[in-house]
Amino acid sequence: MPIYEYKCNVCKKQFEILVTSSASADTVVCTSCKSPDIRKIISSSSYRLNKGSSIPSGALSGCSAKSGFS
Repeated sequence: MPIYEYKCNVCKKQFEILVTSSASADTVVCTSCKSPDIRKIISSSSYRLNKGSSIPSGALSGCSAKSGFS
């Protein structure tokens, strides 16, 4: 489930919402003032790529790192 960041156009508060598959964008309201006048903002990524690699850093560091892909 993705986490989206929003900013309220009324009170200017920035907040995050964990979006489930059954939720729609129309049901999201500001967590502070409950206004539906919000906009989705662009957030920074939570991973970085290794130099010269297309695989995110740390992607293969879990328990499946030695087993490879099937």
